[in-house]
Amino acid sequence: MPGGFKTAAFFVKPLLMGVTRREWSGGENLPQDQGFIAVSNHATYADPFTLAHFLYDHGFAPHFLAKASLFDIPLAGRGLKGLDQVPVHRGSAKAKDAVDAAVKLLQRGDSIAVFPEGTLTRDPDLWPMKGRTGAARMALDHNVPVIPIAQWGAHQLLAPYGKKPSLIPPKLVKMKAGPPIDLDDFRTGDVGIEALRGATDRIMATLTTMVGELRGETPPAEPYDSRNDKKEGK
Repeated sequence: MPGGFKTAAFFVKPLLMGVTRREWSGGENLPQDQGFIAVSNHATYADPFTLAHFLYDHGFAPHFLAKASLFDIPLAGRGLKGLDQVPVHRGSAKAKDAVDAAVKLLQRGDSIAVFPEGTLTRDPDLWPMKGRTGAARMALDHNVPVIPIAQWGAHQLLAPYGKKPSLIPPKLVKMKAGPPIDLDDFRTGDVGIEALRGATDRIMATLTTMVGELRGETPPAEPYDSRNDKKEGK
């Protein structure tokens, strides 16, 4: 594992160990012999830290697709670049650059961590909402496995859209990695929008089921769709 990740972990991991209690499972499902896309649900800004902790403790350097604006912050930006994090330029001519950079990491055997929802869930009960197709496109175009990693509990550490963490007492964070999601039926022929949408919906349905298991609750029949917010002017 690159030294930069070990240096970052030296400072960050003790803090995470101090403010969380961990109930983790499924690490055996993380591929050891090839690159993979780790997908997870997204309820709080603390999620990247807990997901990175899970991946790092299972021997994987966590690479995230992050908003390009974060790379402009003097100290943070330098750290992100040094750790091979991938800037995402949404809605610009550089948007494809993120996919190209992510594919290079996958081809060299690294993992890419993606929150397919693209932002914090807007479901009022924090269930995963309808996802975007980026992770599915990378998986189908480059024939790499998609590993679902469901998590629950980080929102108690930092409330959705919150800025002030609640560090005491330590919060229970549950994380579970599942086996690769079977997307083979979407890999036949041209990868069009129907295949991308179908694969994405399967990814999100798998994550939602797993989150339900962690929560001990039954998920909603249909995922929250943030596109309806725009239609309703929210």
